Amino acid sequence: MSVSLSSLILLPIWISMAQIQQGGPDEKEKTTALKDLLSRIDLDELMKKDEPPLDFPDTLEGFEYAFNEKGQLRHIKTGEPFVFNYREDLHRWNQKRYEALGEIITKYVYELLEKDCNLKKISIPVDATESEPKSFIFMSEDALTNPQKLMVLIHGSGVVRAGQWARRLIINEDLDSGTQIPFIKRAMDEGYGVIVLNPNENYIEVEKPKIPVQSSSDSSDEPAEKRERKDKVSKETKKRRDFYEKYRNPQREKEMMQLYIRENGSPEEHAVYVWDHFIAQSAAEKVFFVAHSYGGLAFVELMIQREADVKSKVTAVALTDSVHNVWHQEAGKTVREWMRENCCNWVSSSEPLDTSVESMLPDCPRVSAGTDRHELTSWKSFPSIFKFFTEASEAKNSSPKPALTRRSHRIKHEEL
Repeated sequence: MSVSLSSLILLPIWISMAQIQQGGPDEKEKTTALKDLLSRIDLDELMKKDEPPLDFPDTLEGFEYAFNEKGQLRHIKTGEPFVFNYREDLHRWNQKRYEALGEIITKYVYELLEKDCNLKKISIPVDATESEPKSFIFMSEDALTNPQKLMVLIHGSGVVRAGQWARRLIINEDLDSGTQIPFIKRAMDEGYGVIVLNPNENYIEVEKPKIPVQSSSDSSDEPAEKRERKDKVSKETKKRRDFYEKYRNPQREKEMMQLYIRENGSPEEHAVYVWDHFIAQSAAEKVFFVAHSYGGLAFVELMIQREADVKSKVTAVALTDSVHNVWHQEAGKTVREWMRENCCNWVSSSEPLDTSVESMLPDCPRVSAGTDRHELTSWKSFPSIFKFFTEASEAKNSSPKPALTRRSHRIKHEEL
């Protein structure tokens, strides 16, 4: 059994404490002092000294993983699923390895969107200069010109990016359940244009510049002897700080700073920006949204800020375990009424798919997604969402009056 360096460091302290506790009452003061010493040791930081280098491959092949014909991530040699605990007792290192793989997965999904789904990568802001931070979205060739239908996909919060519902599902389950690709392909087969939002790409990270320390010798008013003494103290302080930093951060992880993307600094801002510059400009008579988790909150915020435009252009909205809250977001009465008529939220539940689920909030109907796992709600409700959109589209075609169309939606979902 391997013994970590941190255990070897702490072992003498533990032994000393045990020996002291066997002594008389005079040893209580020493025990207290040792306990105080232990309380000052940051074990998480100490464990970093035992870590292998945080140097991971930058390709799936480097990790020795690949997606098989079923879209499952498997080890190239063993055929086994991904193993998180690659090194025992090194949770932080394993987590960093998982995150490194996750970044590769993100790029892999981007490639699938372009090569497998034939989507175009569009840079935003549309008027960005060469030097400013940028993000991007994905669109089908006919997204802005399709005169009939447009589908807009919005994922939730966290590490996921455009084209993903849940990184965990992509790595541990398969591409179908974890990505938006099945939605994109079926939408295009059924004649929709498609826009894929990227609401978590809010900033770029750059290395934080080091601030030069100005020498106190610049103070010409001070006597030379005093300046020399202060310089010496400053150098000693820096030496101790550098020594501590070497202990605290042995992996030399870079300090990063965030440069936010103009008008796309949050999921809510991003949704409004893409609406103003793309969705509102599209030729589609009917626009449909699929929004998961925090994506639902972003849609409601869009609805609040662009209420009249959304009402005139959007036919139906499918939410999957949305975390929106019409009270906290201060959605007005007319917004809530529109949502009741035009939205449906497939929520995590152990009930069968499409079973009605009661809600305390006066917003849209809630039905079961057929799973109690939050991250699976989009995939499990996939067939029902397309059926919901088809019925909403047919209802709009059959009645020129928006009020009758909205009522027909409500009746359908009250009957579920």
